[in-house]
Amino acid sequence: MPADTPSLLDKENIIAGPGFNRWLVPPAALAIHLCIGMAYGFSVFWLPLSRALGIKEPLKCGPEVGFLGELFTTTCDWKISTLGWMYTLFFVLLGSSAAIWGGWLERAGPRKAGVVSALCWCGGMMISALGIHLHQFWLMILGSGVIGGIGLGLGYISPVSTLIKWFPDRRGMATGMAIMGFGGGAMIGSPLAADLMKLFATPTDVGVMQTFVVMAGVYFVFMMAGAFGYRVPPSGWTPAGWTPPSAQAGNAMITQRHVHVSRVWGIPQFWLIWMVLCMNVSAGIGVIGMASPMLQEVFGGTLIGVNRRFGELDKPQLAAIATVAAGFTALLSLFNIGGRFFWASLSDKLGRKMTYGVFFVLGAALYFSVPGSAAAGSIVLFVAAFCVILSMYGGGFATVPAYLADLFGTQMVGAIHGRLLTAWATAGILGPVVVNYMREYQLSLGIAREQVYNQTMYILTGMLLIGLVCNLMVRPLQDKWFMSADELAEEKRLAHEKTSAADARLASGRAVDATPPALVALAWLGVGLPLAWGVYRTLLSVAQFFG
Repeated sequence: MPADTPSLLDKENIIAGPGFNRWLVPPAALAIHLCIGMAYGFSVFWLPLSRALGIKEPLKCGPEVGFLGELFTTTCDWKISTLGWMYTLFFVLLGSSAAIWGGWLERAGPRKAGVVSALCWCGGMMISALGIHLHQFWLMILGSGVIGGIGLGLGYISPVSTLIKWFPDRRGMATGMAIMGFGGGAMIGSPLAADLMKLFATPTDVGVMQTFVVMAGVYFVFMMAGAFGYRVPPSGWTPAGWTPPSAQAGNAMITQRHVHVSRVWGIPQFWLIWMVLCMNVSAGIGVIGMASPMLQEVFGGTLIGVNRRFGELDKPQLAAIATVAAGFTALLSLFNIGGRFFWASLSDKLGRKMTYGVFFVLGAALYFSVPGSAAAGSIVLFVAAFCVILSMYGGGFATVPAYLADLFGTQMVGAIHGRLLTAWATAGILGPVVVNYMREYQLSLGIAREQVYNQTMYILTGMLLIGLVCNLMVRPLQDKWFMSADELAEEKRLAHEKTSAADARLASGRAVDATPPALVALAWLGVGLPLAWGVYRTLLSVAQFFG
């Protein structure tokens, strides 16, 4: 990363003064996460992009045009399976970039990381727009897949360490608020993209290129506002009247010491939590991708009051149950988002280890129950099980930063979280492969469509039980893993930390103003209105399911 950057971005210049209101930091984090969270919603572009040349129908490539040919062809349309590689790259690059540059982020500070994230994510969308205009898929892979994926990783972890340091009394709630934004990004971005594509579509253009340009511009404004809203507390800051928990009964899992990121690869507890996250995400992410076809194939015509199996339905009936299934997917997205805040906040009361124990025990029981509720034809039990499962899937993402801070300390928790996200990248491949290939295998054996997911549910149950065992094995760290007083002092020097706001003002040559209450309200309004609009649009889809 470049070293010669404007001093306005330097970490020592964003240390908050004594009058700063810490509630200004969560909306700054949300502003970034709501933008990069659109990565979840990129599938809204696949269908129109698959007919970018043919407009009404895809202009199919010949059998001689393989995947490499599709990267450079200008004479035929891309297949949806080819476009899906962008989605895969998002999460592979998110995990790897967070792992690679997490240590740099701790020293450079959240503002600089947020600005780089905005440049990568929005700049990547602009490069993709050029790729659509030239019909060069390699440019889209480079723009959104690689450069955008790096922006995803930096943007995702940019607020983690800062929020945990501002909210030592509510670590789970603080990270839950930000990571809820990542889950909500698609809830805002998908309907916005659909509306923009309708606006820009013409008889000769599907409108995706113009949509990318507009969304990149809007996202850049929001992400830069979020980046410049970041402030870090002086070293050792605590909320008024709050006392750090002592390592007594019930608090043994919360340390007041700190582990250096360079050591975590060799710490058994890190790999146990890596497996905990990987198993939780693998089970959930595989279901997310297949939620719509699963509901349709399991219940068939029952969804619209017709006593027919999926394979016996005509085209109008198939279209009708697809609409119902879209509402089911929207309902799951609401539980995914709400679960991030609910479970992370609850973990402040229950403890992280206990919270993950609930995820695995309750999740395994729910997955195991799905074949039975499907066989009984109980849509209510089937849907309720997956709603709770998806809430815990989202809750797992939001709770794990606080889990890491409890075990490894707060000094380098953002960098450690970045390395842990390699578990997400792994799960992004493992989960869908298990669900998709098991479905294909079951179909090849001639098993009825309504039963092809039964074996998969049992496999996912087993994965959660593996996660449960790993979680039960997590213990407090031995003393040898923590930094000594001298090592910690050196790390704080490299991270440009100041022990007080007065030190920060001397370093920067300027005062840090107190926060006007109106500014806090305006910041929350700025992220709250788009989020409320996204919830409203999602509820419209959910209404189709209940209707």
